Amino acid sequence: MNNYYQKEIETASPEEIRAIQNAKIVHQVAHVYANVKYYRDLMDAKGVKPEDIKSVDDICKLPFLSKADLREAYPYGLLGMPLSECVRIHSTSGTTGKRVVAFYTQHDIDLWDDCVARAIVAAGGTKEDVCQIAYGFGLFTGGAGLNGGSHKVGCLTLPMSSGNTERQIAFMRDLGATILCCTPSYAAYIGETLKEMGLTPDDIQLKAGIFGAEPWTEEMRRDIEKSLGIKAYDIYGLTETSGPGVAFECSEQTGMHINEDHFYAEIIDPNTLEPLPYGSKGELVFTSLDKEAFPLLRYRTRDICILNRCKCGCGRTFVKMCKPMGRSDDMLIIRGVNVFPSQIETVLLEQGYTPNYRIELDRVNNTDTFDIYVEMSPEQFGDTIKEVATKEKELASAMKTMLGINPKMHLVAPKTIERSEGKAVRVIDKRKLHD
Repeated sequence: MNNYYQKEIETASPEEIRAIQNAKIVHQVAHVYANVKYYRDLMDAKGVKPEDIKSVDDICKLPFLSKADLREAYPYGLLGMPLSECVRIHSTSGTTGKRVVAFYTQHDIDLWDDCVARAIVAAGGTKEDVCQIAYGFGLFTGGAGLNGGSHKVGCLTLPMSSGNTERQIAFMRDLGATILCCTPSYAAYIGETLKEMGLTPDDIQLKAGIFGAEPWTEEMRRDIEKSLGIKAYDIYGLTETSGPGVAFECSEQTGMHINEDHFYAEIIDPNTLEPLPYGSKGELVFTSLDKEAFPLLRYRTRDICILNRCKCGCGRTFVKMCKPMGRSDDMLIIRGVNVFPSQIETVLLEQGYTPNYRIELDRVNNTDTFDIYVEMSPEQFGDTIKEVATKEKELASAMKTMLGINPKMHLVAPKTIERSEGKAVRVIDKRKLHD
């Protein structure tokens, strides 16, 4: 199945892709230097001028951007266009309550929609398809990204958002949805609900699913494919660079093709920050080649992966990235939401608890479980069981406000959480996310 949305570019020779990238990086660096003071200061500090960047080979001369820079520059410090030219924002949850806000011009959205359209077509989508989008809509990029891409392909689009699973299945059946877009854990839940309703994959018309926003294993892929009677495709993206559609799987499913005409990818050693050759395992770094409003250069994703240029049977010539194999920082992805231990610590200290805590993650029936154990002080330990239960409830509510998802809180006796002489083991992740 060799379907393309923009065949000429998706099957361009490496030389043609490199020529596009070279022209775009020269223009983008000049644009950023002229319009983004925060990044101009970083370049000046490094002694780099726009004229030093003549091709993507010179990209290693540029300074990196990290999540910390994005938070420091919040909200407008990395804006590359006048606000009057911006038509939308999307946002991630921040590590200490401060979010990262990404801005979009209409041009940015059009290019993003094209990237997602490529992913939908690579999964077999055409204008004859009915695309059911069960990613969340709102500040999260998932719903809006797949919605725009689906429109570009010409699919009948069902903008369902997440939740209300029985209604999802009713619409799926009544309107003959053929492509499902959501997180893998929600796809698994839809499959379970279908079975509980006494239905089988024969009762729905789905043929493909496009799943992303959280880690998932090949084993989970097979389970979803079986429960829904589909072929499941991976999609990758970051709010900071646009959203889903930075990279996508084709029918070969041997990695995700990066949309190289819009994003330049590097692999670096996370310790030395030196670039590594194709085939090396390291941290993924992206440069947005033509994003106008929020043009990030050399953005450290913290995702650990491998890039390869092996020839693909689908005919696409874009470089491929493997599924992220972990992160070079301590961010956790729980039910598709980015969670940092530092956020949890902030809430505990604000609520008057000790910073002695442990996070336990597991996956039950393809859904993440999220438990936080917190030591009480000797004074708090004197409370009645009823008072402790009330405090657990209040703490869970404060955590949900900070994190955007609900953990199960457990207040435990003083000195019951194991101490470590080295770095505290704060997280016990029992999920088997990587085969």
